[in-house]
Amino acid sequence: MSGLLLGLVLVWLAAKLAGEGMERIGQTAVLGELLAGVVIGPGVLGLVHESEALHALAELGVLVLLFEVGLESDVHDLLRAGLQATLVALVGVGVPFAVGYGVMHALGYEGLVAVFVGATLTATSVGITARVLADLGRLHDAAAKVVLGAAVVDDILGLIILAVVTGVAQTGGVSLGSVAVLSMKAVAFLVLAIIVGIRLAPTLIGWIGRMKARGTLIVYSVIFAVALAAVADLIGLATIIGAFAAGLVLATTERREHIEERIKPVADLLVPVFFVTVGMKVQPAMLNPFADNAQFGIALLLTLVAVASKLVAGVAVYQPGVRRWPVGVGMVPRGEVGLIFAGTGLTAGEIAEDLYSALVVVVMLTTFVAPPWLKALYAGESSRGQ
Repeated sequence: MSGLLLGLVLVWLAAKLAGEGMERIGQTAVLGELLAGVVIGPGVLGLVHESEALHALAELGVLVLLFEVGLESDVHDLLRAGLQATLVALVGVGVPFAVGYGVMHALGYEGLVAVFVGATLTATSVGITARVLADLGRLHDAAAKVVLGAAVVDDILGLIILAVVTGVAQTGGVSLGSVAVLSMKAVAFLVLAIIVGIRLAPTLIGWIGRMKARGTLIVYSVIFAVALAAVADLIGLATIIGAFAAGLVLATTERREHIEERIKPVADLLVPVFFVTVGMKVQPAMLNPFADNAQFGIALLLTLVAVASKLVAGVAVYQPGVRRWPVGVGMVPRGEVGLIFAGTGLTAGEIAEDLYSALVVVVMLTTFVAPPWLKALYAGESSRGQ
């Protein structure tokens, strides 16, 4: 128990100090939290190692983050951006998969190895981008709405791709029927969760309003978010989709602002744990170009492919008033989603440990490059507006 408590002290302290440092030099706090994880993690100082308890807190942190993002979003605006967001997501998944597979095939990697690498490059971390946009006060920007909508569709498409390649790895084949069932489950969950939730939310909020116990509103709101995340997980979907849907539903109620106000302290404690643990997975020794590491060149090549192929998603923007560069850059970070893909390939025995390490480097570099890039884009927009 003492190990976990000391670990949390170090995680929170490092996150806040590094976040403060980044804010003072004009960068977003999330970049500091990621770098803090690198420094205190096994790859540098080795002060903190990811235990099961710390991992659980990190997972809860990303759920709270997506719940908060849902609360700050407008379901009607997201639906209006639906076709645009879907098109961005389709390009943002299709191009990285095709280019990633092609590059690995050209390098001599055959079959499922190339497929798993291509699948890893399709991921988009909505958590990273959402946190950066929130830090910049840009969640209501037109481009932000497209990115968040596209990230939700991206998660669904990524889940389908992950199910397909995992099925191929385990059985040597996958049926179109199983892919269709998974796709229908994802769409049905989102639609039902939002439609049914919007109808029932006013009654639920009214019932909660009559209670006298302290913290009733925030506790039941979090229960609702975690319950939807659990349902999503039970039917084979990503838990973050359930948390985001819960936020969208409660955002339609009259107590939206009160819930937002009360969830912020919870997010301030749990969300940094998630970003620090993501940073802890980095092994800086692998970034040493002078080290005897045959995968260093592949890591750099795949990083270029990963960035460029997601930027292409910005080309799919056709709505007036939506800037293409923030959309493209917002799709770049792979974060926890990319790590899940790479880890699945390693577990399935299709990706060797050295290639897995290279993919972790790719995931982390794309995660690090997006926050300052988005910051610079919006700073440039503000200076032009003055």
